[in-house]
Amino acid sequence: MKRVTNLNIDFMGRRKLAFAFSALMVVASIIALVIQGLALGLDFTGGTLIEVQYASAPTLDSVREALAQGGFNDVSVQTFGAANEVLIRLQQAFDADVGQRIVDLLAQGGVDVNLVRAEFVGAQVGDQLRDQSGLGMLLALGGVMLYVAFRFQYKFALGALVSLVHDVIIVLGVFAAFQLEFDLTVLAAVLAVIGYSLNDTIVVYDRIRENIRKSRIDDMAQIFNEAINQTLSRTLATSGTTILVLVALAVLGGDMIHNFAIALLVGIGIGTFSSIYVASALLIQLKLQRKDLIPEKKEDPEAEELP
Repeated sequence: MKRVTNLNIDFMGRRKLAFAFSALMVVASIIALVIQGLALGLDFTGGTLIEVQYASAPTLDSVREALAQGGFNDVSVQTFGAANEVLIRLQQAFDADVGQRIVDLLAQGGVDVNLVRAEFVGAQVGDQLRDQSGLGMLLALGGVMLYVAFRFQYKFALGALVSLVHDVIIVLGVFAAFQLEFDLTVLAAVLAVIGYSLNDTIVVYDRIRENIRKSRIDDMAQIFNEAINQTLSRTLATSGTTILVLVALAVLGGDMIHNFAIALLVGIGIGTFSSIYVASALLIQLKLQRKDLIPEKKEDPEAEELP
């Protein structure tokens, strides 16, 4: 059944403006990463992890204030599991009495609080996690390039790879610029962004390839516009419903998954943009032609000599 669409937005006509916008975001992200760097969480830096349990759910601000009064300033405080269970992360060396000192601070004023556990996360573990996560991201990008090159054509693979790197840099840049804590949950979100963005790109690529094969014109910009307009409703519906869920998670999900949701929100938003204006528009810059997808038939000299 032929898909019918009334949309006729000239996406490719605005590609130079989109390229400038993308370049500005990427440069700003790189500057933020170089100057400020990522605010690495305890998973990567090492430090002390303390879990306490209250009789009734406290406010996290009151926990932070109590810790600050005791000299613990560089801390991360978040609920863990139930609302009355609090996880405290200290980026400092571990000592045997730190857990009890934290409990004594929080118990001032007659507050009923108990120590559940106090653990040390070594820097060596953090280094290993950082190295393995970087390797995993590179392997994911390499696998994506091979998959797209095999399914489509190498120019599509280059466009998809640049788009994914574009999305990852901007997500990391946002976390560096606003000094949001970057931990394993955020790393998982970055890898999820790669998968989501690739899926969106593949949908557009598949329609572009189909339209090139069916069309009788050689105007690639027009063919691309038709393909993007035909898939736009699907893209917006998918991204829109996903964003609604992520907004709910960011607002109501608690501190444990807040940054995870933020990373996905940024990644899905920029991934939707890049599937059109980076992955697709780059194919025009790479001079994609019909013959790249439909090889020209070679004439058979022996067949011509037959009567």
